[in-house]
Amino acid sequence: MFLYSQGQHDELEAKFFEERAALEAKYQKLYQPLYSKRYDIVNGVVEVDGVTNEVTMDQEDKAEEKGVPDFWLTAMKTNEVLAEEISERDEGALKYIKDIKWCRIDNPKGFKLEFFFDTNPYFKNSVLTKTYHMIDEDEPILEKAIGTEIEWFPGKCLTQKLLKKKPRKGSKNAKPITKTENCESFFNFFSPPQVPEDDEDIDEDTAEELQNQMEQDYDIGSTIRDKIIPHAVSWFTGEAAQGDEFGDMEDDEDEDIDEDEDEDEDEEEDDEEDDDEDEEDSKAVKKV
Repeated sequence: MFLYSQGQHDELEAKFFEERAALEAKYQKLYQPLYSKRYDIVNGVVEVDGVTNEVTMDQEDKAEEKGVPDFWLTAMKTNEVLAEEISERDEGALKYIKDIKWCRIDNPKGFKLEFFFDTNPYFKNSVLTKTYHMIDEDEPILEKAIGTEIEWFPGKCLTQKLLKKKPRKGSKNAKPITKTENCESFFNFFSPPQVPEDDEDIDEDTAEELQNQMEQDYDIGSTIRDKIIPHAVSWFTGEAAQGDEFGDMEDDEDEDIDEDEDEDEDEEEDDEEDDDEDEEDSKAVKKV
């Protein structure tokens, strides 16, 4: 009987996931015309009354620029998760983003992010992609992530910095010693952590660190997919960030309430224990 009930539940759940995927695909198509209009406005393909709001009016000195300058950069920096990944050096390149899209993929299951860039002095690529392969799309378990190899122009790589060291005194070589070193950058997002084919090749600490890196990487990707792309205008204006702050405050309040309730319960239990002790004491007195 238990197995039969579980089997029925599994069948209904499978149907639910199937219908949910179909519904998401349906509305994803309905969203596309809206995203296309947003693209046209942001990139100055069309001019719309009301676009020159308080944010863009501050940029009157850039009258020659069309559309909404720094739209995607501003939207991304307003989000707390992405802001932590964007360095000051990255901003110059991220200003060239024309659009960000995502789509589902099959075989293997997962999703792909696409970043479309205007011609820029940093790299040759016009599109940078990040693909997530999931073991189970319904109950997402990340198998691996694959990013585009960025074709940096000479001296423009943002994921590395050039260090110069003065030669030692008395050294025959008077020229400064230079070496490159990896540095923090949003563009490291396109070089995701890789899982070794053989898990036995890594120790426990390395495995834990790799797991944390993969979770952080997926968090960034899902934030772009679920928050930035569908609500980019709200992130650009700052409205979405305010909503996130209120959500965090509500979560904190819930935690405070839970803690207060726990304290009240503890106090009630202490009172009950005291009453029990009083009763035991009184009984002991009566027996004497």
